[in-house]
Amino acid sequence: MILKLFLLIMLFCLPLHLEAQTVNELTGNIIFNDRCNNQTYPVAKAFDNDVNTYFMSCAPFGNWIGLDLGEKHVITQVAYCPRMDLVAGSDYRERLQLGIFEGANNPDFGDAIPLFIIPGLAERQLTEKKINCTKGFRYVRFVFPYAIEEEKSSYMAELKFYGYKGEGDHSKLPQLTNLPLVSIHTVNSADITDKEVYVKGIITVISGEGTKIHSDSLEIRGRGNNSWTHPKKPYRIKLFKKNRLLNLPANARNWTLINSYGDKTLMRNILAFDFSRRIEMPYTSPAEAVDVVLNGDYKGCYQLSDHIDVRENRVDIEEMSPSDVSGTNLTGGYMIEIEAYANDEPKKFTSNRYNIPVTIKYPDSDEIVKVQEDYIQAHFNKLTDAIYSSYYANPQNGFRKYLYIDTFLKYFLVGEYSGNTDTYWSARMYKRRGDDKFDFGPVWDFDLGFENDSRTYRVNDKSEWLSLSAYSSAAGDAKGLLQRIMSDEDMLAQLKFIYSYYRDRNISKEILLQVVDDYAAYLDQSQKLNFKRWRILNRTVHMNPVIYGSYEGEVNNVKNYIANRVDWIDQKLNYVPGQTLNIKELDNRNLPLITVGTGKHTIYMDGIKDAVHIRVNNLMGKIVFDSIISEKLSLTIDSGVYFVVVTGRTMQKSVYKTIVL
Repeated sequence: MILKLFLLIMLFCLPLHLEAQTVNELTGNIIFNDRCNNQTYPVAKAFDNDVNTYFMSCAPFGNWIGLDLGEKHVITQVAYCPRMDLVAGSDYRERLQLGIFEGANNPDFGDAIPLFIIPGLAERQLTEKKINCTKGFRYVRFVFPYAIEEEKSSYMAELKFYGYKGEGDHSKLPQLTNLPLVSIHTVNSADITDKEVYVKGIITVISGEGTKIHSDSLEIRGRGNNSWTHPKKPYRIKLFKKNRLLNLPANARNWTLINSYGDKTLMRNILAFDFSRRIEMPYTSPAEAVDVVLNGDYKGCYQLSDHIDVRENRVDIEEMSPSDVSGTNLTGGYMIEIEAYANDEPKKFTSNRYNIPVTIKYPDSDEIVKVQEDYIQAHFNKLTDAIYSSYYANPQNGFRKYLYIDTFLKYFLVGEYSGNTDTYWSARMYKRRGDDKFDFGPVWDFDLGFENDSRTYRVNDKSEWLSLSAYSSAAGDAKGLLQRIMSDEDMLAQLKFIYSYYRDRNISKEILLQVVDDYAAYLDQSQKLNFKRWRILNRTVHMNPVIYGSYEGEVNNVKNYIANRVDWIDQKLNYVPGQTLNIKELDNRNLPLITVGTGKHTIYMDGIKDAVHIRVNNLMGKIVFDSIISEKLSLTIDSGVYFVVVTGRTMQKSVYKTIVL
């Protein structure tokens, strides 16, 4: 009896269910934002079922036409037809490329979601495209693309939407390509024209083939220095609620959208960040390639990255408050930046030595108090004074007292590997509470790297380190400071060790080139749209040294550069595979062999015939042993990686060893 009743209920409900899922051409009240208001080609022409008539959208961006469906419908398909005739050689199909279909439930389209983008030339006929979206919308529209050709109008001969009535759900939303989609709508579609003034809006981030969706209110403004001058703008966004966008490590409100306008591979930052992680910089910003749509305008392929601030899973140092003005608390944490654009920042100073402009990035400018500003300025001056001094190389009282050598040298290596002209034009540093030493990092901004700067073109033809050469840029006399530090021969020896250690493990040439190939394949769909929006592949923008004319050509340039750069650094540092594991070496006067051996938590030295000075540093630069001995040594020590320097009166030069316990 129960089974019969269940079947009757199912049979009764089935027709209603099927009716709800029936797909129809949708009708409703025509809605539009038409700046032209051309009476010869009115909006109604796009909805009259006649492909030989058309609506004209004049050139300025912001024109759109659509339907108020009266209630929510799930959109399953759209159809469009361009103006089909040819007049004076004009192909009107081109002018619909990158036009975007949107669905919304607010009449101002402030909550709109992109449904489809016209990726290329439209056919000279009514073209239907399926939409894989489960959410219901009351309002639907087509946003005419930004006029690539100035003062050229676009035309829509016919526009249709198909679907069925229903609320739908959020289980599936469209992406424009395989990349995650970041869609932002500002209040009243306000443009982003300022680097200081935020504009409010709504953001929707769609990933996981449309199955992972995050929406929130936000504020958005411009960001960057030179990058802000480009037509494709970079942005800083501030969410209403903290979130780990795209499952990135930090739970935060502040994020950046990097524009990569002059970087025609769209991956130079990603490649440099990858190298930074391979040599184990303490923190490297994630960089996730995304498609960005702002107010219905496809802006291109960007990188969603951290806003570099102090918090867990970013620069994870002690947070300060205005009350931290005495004792140990006053000592940190701080984040500063050697910055050529310091004059544009609210909290800044110039070092006593080397005339280096520095901005204080943390504590924030609206929270830091005068005593904190004075402290970090004085402490940075201690570093530059030590570098400038005659005893600069002294292990106890020279620059090592105020600088972690490992992060300094790793930062240097990232800049040299990438061939980044601006490595010390802008360089971040941070300091922990109760610690006298600064760390360098995180690395940032590589649009000019990887052979993309006409001022340094053919980086690998040069004999000097790029950062130390006359070709590179630096804030103040940061280059003089750098040259002074690197003139200490122990620094060069430790640089050799760090490079060899990671070269053997994480940075083979084959791996680095495979990373480029993998990203090129991943970015392929998006780059095609990006370079329709920004038609720059055949012209010079910013500092491009060569026009390669294609995305493939741009990628091959980077691959050739990387292959040659690895060879260049190998030769510069006399890299020999596996040498960091060597435990024997003769000095160049062929004196008796000093044997260095290892056991569990122990370093042994034998064969010492005359007094020698032995210093042992760990990978962080901390001295764990420093003494003059004249006989064999057995040193108990924790597991780790150590750098051993042996110097003697009868030795023509120091002997350097790497020990791995």
